Amino acid sequence: MHRPVLRRAVRTEWGPLLRTVRNGLGERGLRAIPITIASVCLTLLLQIAQNQSWGYGLVQELGSVHAHDPLWLTLLRTLLSLFVPALDLPVWGALAQILVVFGICEICLGGPRTLAIAYAATLAGTMYAHLGVRLGPDGPLGLPTSAAYLNDSGPSAAVVGLAVFVCWRYRARLTCGLVVAAMVVEVLFIKCNLAGKEHVVAVLGVLALCGLMEHLQHRNSVSGRSARFSGPGSA
Repeated sequence: MHRPVLRRAVRTEWGPLLRTVRNGLGERGLRAIPITIASVCLTLLLQIAQNQSWGYGLVQELGSVHAHDPLWLTLLRTLLSLFVPALDLPVWGALAQILVVFGICEICLGGPRTLAIAYAATLAGTMYAHLGVRLGPDGPLGLPTSAAYLNDSGPSAAVVGLAVFVCWRYRARLTCGLVVAAMVVEVLFIKCNLAGKEHVVAVLGVLALCGLMEHLQHRNSVSGRSARFSGPGSA
C-alpha cells in the first residue's frame, strides 16, 4: 500500500531530473560532462599542489580568497578559488560533490550555465564575507575581524548553489527545501563558521536568482497571452 505511494512521490520529485540525466549519459556517456571532469581533475591537481612545499604558496597566491583582499584581487582569484578545496577537509568529499552535482547540472542545464551559476553562488558568499567583516561582530550580519584572514568556502558554496538551482529548475521542491534547511541548520546548530555562513548566502543568492527568473517567465507568459488576444484578428 505504501510502496506505490512512495514510488509515485519519488517519480514526482526526481522523475524528470533522473530521466534527463539518464538520457544524457546514455546518449553521450562521459562526453556529456566535459566541464565536470575538467573541474574534478583541476580540483585534485590543486589539492596535490597545495600539499607540497613548492605548491602551497603558489596555490594561495593564485586561488586563495580572503575578505581582507582588495575587491579586484578577490574577483581575479575567484576564477581559480572555486576549485581550491579546503585543507582541513577530506578532498575526496569535495571531488565526489563536484562529480555528482556538477555532472547532473551540466547534463540538465548545459556547461556554460552550470559554470555561471557556480561562480554566482561562490561570489555571493565571498561578497558577504567582505561586507560582514566591514559590519563588524556587533551586527546580526557582521563577522569578527579574524574572519578577514580565513579562506573562502572553495567549491562547496558552488555545489550547494547548483543543487538548489537544478532542483528549482526541475521542480524537485522537497529536495530544494531540504538543501536549504540543511545549510541553515549547519549554521545555527552545528558549525557557525565563515564557510557555513557563506553557504547560506550562496543559497539565498541562488534562490533570489530563481525568483527573478520565475518572475520574468511569468511576465513573458502574460505578455505573450496578451499579445495573442490583442492581435489584429482578435476582434
